[in-house]
Amino acid sequence: MQLRFVGCGDAFGSSGRLNTCFHISGRTANFLIDCGASALPALKRLKIDRNEIDLILITHFHGDHFAGLPFFLLDAQFSRRTRPLTIAGPEGIEARLAQVMEALFEHSSKTKQRFELNIVALAPEQSRSFGAVTVTPYPVVHGESGGPFLAYRVEAEGRTLAYSADTEWTGALIPLAHGADLFIAEAYMYEKVVKNHLSLKTLEQHLPAIGAKRLVLTHMSDDVLSRLGDIEHLAAEDGMVLVL
Repeated sequence: MQLRFVGCGDAFGSSGRLNTCFHISGRTANFLIDCGASALPALKRLKIDRNEIDLILITHFHGDHFAGLPFFLLDAQFSRRTRPLTIAGPEGIEARLAQVMEALFEHSSKTKQRFELNIVALAPEQSRSFGAVTVTPYPVVHGESGGPFLAYRVEAEGRTLAYSADTEWTGALIPLAHGADLFIAEAYMYEKVVKNHLSLKTLEQHLPAIGAKRLVLTHMSDDVLSRLGDIEHLAAEDGMVLVL
């Protein structure tokens, strides 16, 4: 399988990076994790075929992870998509999606799609399979508004991918990413501990217990991006491709 960082930035576009959106594709799997506000133009720039995407996993309802969905769905409608699409995320996703559709494009939430659209609410620590992709959500800590907040452990084609989503340190990250082939982890701050976000130094303290085979950092603020030359871990960049 292949992972492409369509966008790996924070909510403020630090260093010009785009909002969070990861594309994973393989022999049978083809899905997105998160769909931030900048996702559609980024997908088009990278020439990723949106019509081949079967599943979009949403970690939470902040705009830099969720607000690209109205654009994605309207593009699918007007490009005459016929392939079914599933959007899965935290409890309340169906209502929240309708709200953001109406906020950005009035009456769009009531438009009958040309394609089959399934909206699925995921419960923490309850695995769910979508074709060749099995998803296990874990609850994480990222404030009060914009939640519930989920991190994902995803198994497909014999590989395991874990993504912390946006969160401060929580013990749930250990089972989430334990032994994973790749752990995508937020490193919003370098050393300073701030509420609702993870610092690199805090993450490093727990890496032995997590035991992931590979680590890549994402959702970095300028505090981290300004020190990349001193950081030994791989840092994501928009457009970067990793083979799982």
